Amino acid sequence: MSRYAALRILGGLALGLLVGALLPRWPGAAEAAVAVAKPVGKLWLDALTMTVVPLLFGLILTGIAGAAGQAAAGGIAFRTLILFAVGLVIACAASAGIATMLLGVWPVPKAAASLRPSGDVPALAPAGDWLTGLLPTNPIAAAAETAITPLVLFTLIFALAASRIAPDRREGLLAPMRGLVDAMLVIVGWVLWVAPLGVFALALQVGTSTAGGALGVLAHYVITVAACCLGVTLLALLAGALLGGRGPLAFLRAAAPAQAVAVSTQSSLATLPAMFQAVGALGVSEAASAVVLPLAVAVFRVASAAANVAVTVYLAHVHGVSLAAGTVAALVLVAATVSVAAVGLPAQVSFFATIAPVCVAAGVPVGLLPLLLAVESLPDLFRTLGNVTGDIAAAAIVGRNAPVSPAASPRP
Repeated sequence: MSRYAALRILGGLALGLLVGALLPRWPGAAEAAVAVAKPVGKLWLDALTMTVVPLLFGLILTGIAGAAGQAAAGGIAFRTLILFAVGLVIACAASAGIATMLLGVWPVPKAAASLRPSGDVPALAPAGDWLTGLLPTNPIAAAAETAITPLVLFTLIFALAASRIAPDRREGLLAPMRGLVDAMLVIVGWVLWVAPLGVFALALQVGTSTAGGALGVLAHYVITVAACCLGVTLLALLAGALLGGRGPLAFLRAAAPAQAVAVSTQSSLATLPAMFQAVGALGVSEAASAVVLPLAVAVFRVASAAANVAVTVYLAHVHGVSLAAGTVAALVLVAATVSVAAVGLPAQVSFFATIAPVCVAAGVPVGLLPLLLAVESLPDLFRTLGNVTGDIAAAAIVGRNAPVSPAASPRP
């Protein structure tokens, strides 16, 4: 998310909360304002939500099929992608555990009850039925009903099958899917252009009931998600140090400059040169780092996937949605898969494209996501820090057993 866009959305949030807090002094004006703001906010949110299913299908198909194609390029790439898959699942599961424990010790503020949008919470299937519902009998019906978990699994299987067909036919299949994704991104861009208005309308409704309470909830949310990202960052650091054959302090010394760049730029791509320096200091060969790091920056957004799970768990607590073990397993799978699919998306777009499917898979309403987007620039610092640490850890682990060329030297 650009700083200008983030400021516009944050301004819409602040102005909406302020106006909403002042309106109750004039009851008639408050009722009229809410009567106008409610449909405006719902229309904006619906316009954004309508792109989720086609974006999800197109992104997973093109992202997974492309990654599987790269896996066939060599042994290092194949081992790297296997490591990414395992790491994403572990990180998402760990984040779910950290968020649940943290919210058990430090619950969501009571003011969060007033933030809940009107309407019933989506009903979840019985805990024992989650396994039988993983695969859709009719993928088109699953898409129409926004049954995210079976839709993701079908698309994943379809994408893996597409990676096995002849290259010319695979490209013929993927080309229109890329066109679909591009068209959806244009629509999302239009919707996000008026995001300050949509967020203002939603925040105004919240502000009429609890402006100060809303700020407390948002601060609690930022701290919770940041804590989950830091937990995953620590796991990545320990994994890179131990599985990569280095000590934790040596790993941290090598990674610290890249981590500083990550926090200051909030961009894994901009941190790539510093990551090459870091893995070079860890003794990873250029042959290994040249394969692992570009792939990692593209598809191994380990802290982002973990943060998406934390957001879902947080919203589940806000709405009083109980997350059974089967539901947590489903949302972990969806979060890990969708994070790979969101390659190259702008931060504002990926916030909805990657979190909304996870929320829907868990039966959690998504109406509060626009308000959370307004403060996303703060957790994004910790997302980037965790992503970069995970990328360096992956290179250290894969590079431990990769052949080393005596003439190789770290990239600048």
